[in-house]
Amino acid sequence: MRIISGIYKKKLISPPKNFKLRPTTDIAKEALFNIISNNFDFEDIAVLDLFSGTGSISYEFASRGCNSIISVENNYKHASFIKGTAKQLNFDQIKTIKIDAFSYLKSCQSSFDLIFADPPYDLKEIEKIPEYVFTNNLLKNNSWLIVEHSEKTNFSESPYFKELRNYSKVHFSIFEKTFKK
Repeated sequence: MRIISGIYKKKLISPPKNFKLRPTTDIAKEALFNIISNNFDFEDIAVLDLFSGTGSISYEFASRGCNSIISVENNYKHASFIKGTAKQLNFDQIKTIKIDAFSYLKSCQSSFDLIFADPPYDLKEIEKIPEYVFTNNLLKNNSWLIVEHSEKTNFSESPYFKELRNYSKVHFSIFEKTFKK
């Protein structure tokens, strides 16, 4: 796994081999961040990274200059790895919270410019993620929720659904909260 761009461009991150992971592929991650960079200034956004796994997405945001990142991961070993790697890379802007993502969404009092969720593809409640985000008003106006998922999941009926991008087996559904006049 590597950081695609920013101050740590091409930096390799090596999680322990015993981690059970499905990291976002470099091709999909690069395409996703190209889309994000065309719509947001990294220095100006607050990011929530749900189901963080190894922290790959959080590191990518930090490397590109994002100053406020909350990384939510339920697995103790994974959360510890994210904290340790962030410290090693001097990514003080990454705050790692070890908690179930749904519990965090239900109790969160903050709002974000961008929320990225990479849950297990077979998660039974995957389709509830947008509902929790929008019901709890966790996005600022003109902000996005991006959910990574397999081809089996279809979010197109959601009222905030914006578009679907797919890169081989990796699918990103983008939801947008826009200011309505």
